Amino acid sequence: MRKTRLGELEVSVIGLGCMGMSQGYGEADPAENARTLNRALDRGITFLDTANAYGNGRNETLLGEVLAHRRDEFVLATKFAIVRHADGSRGIDCRPEQVATRCDESLARLKTDRIDLYYMHRLDPNVPVEDTVGAMAELVAAGKVRYLGLSEVSSATIRRAHAVHPITAVQSEYSLWTRDPVAHVIPTCRELGIGFVPFSPLGRAMLTGRVDDGDGLPEQDLRHGMPRFTGDNFCANRALVGELERFAGERGWAASQVALAWLLAQGEGMAPIPGTKQVRWLEEDLGALDVALTPDDMAWLDQLFAPERVRGHRYTPSMNASIDSDEQPIGKPRA
Repeated sequence: MRKTRLGELEVSVIGLGCMGMSQGYGEADPAENARTLNRALDRGITFLDTANAYGNGRNETLLGEVLAHRRDEFVLATKFAIVRHADGSRGIDCRPEQVATRCDESLARLKTDRIDLYYMHRLDPNVPVEDTVGAMAELVAAGKVRYLGLSEVSSATIRRAHAVHPITAVQSEYSLWTRDPVAHVIPTCRELGIGFVPFSPLGRAMLTGRVDDGDGLPEQDLRHGMPRFTGDNFCANRALVGELERFAGERGWAASQVALAWLLAQGEGMAPIPGTKQVRWLEEDLGALDVALTPDDMAWLDQLFAPERVRGHRYTPSMNASIDSDEQPIGKPRA
């Protein structure tokens, strides 16, 4: 397995997003979850991503139960900030006095004494990021956390946070059909020596070609109601994926492998974390390491999924309101 660096942290060039094993995409088989996690390590994946919000802690508990005996074989990333309320709604809580408590809870569920990469999952609009990162830095000083990260934030927020304590990685959605970080966030990360972690690098499975009915997704599915998966938007986007499938198939590859290979060709300091809960799809994803795209291939793929050709926003309006971006910044500046 090839390696890359996120700041000072070395990880496998492809990681594993673990959220789907506990929420978001239908029921999961506990035994298959365990097989998938162990197979990932056996295949050389050294970068696992979870969060305290995934399954209300169940995802961290899963990793602790399955992989505690293999803890030294992987870089462990988890997150805090998203709060699930009893009525099903969610909020963001990055108050400094809560940071250590959330970390201790995660450490207990994960059955470990340290978190390698600890992300602020979302920016709290009511708390200056400097205050939150200051509290996170205390966890580094205490030896509970090794490196700090941010998720779904603007370039301005990255700079403010990095001025308080070095940020090792920034995580945002990035794929063939989501190019939002290209204009500001990725250049800022490269300027500051910060690694970049693309999540949903397969477009929430859309880029695999295995989603054929967006409107038929169950209400409990994370994608239900997302604009790209509904109505005419879905039909237009599915047609683009059909072209991707044709391109890949003519070369003996899977669509998912081409989509990941496109990301891997974007430069060093980047480690996508495709998510899966089945060994067969894990194996398919890792086949991307054997895909060699030519400059002409890259140009064709760039044009196929040019932003103006992709239909619909990636989030619903309510979800989008919690995203701090250069186009729509949120967050309270420090007085």
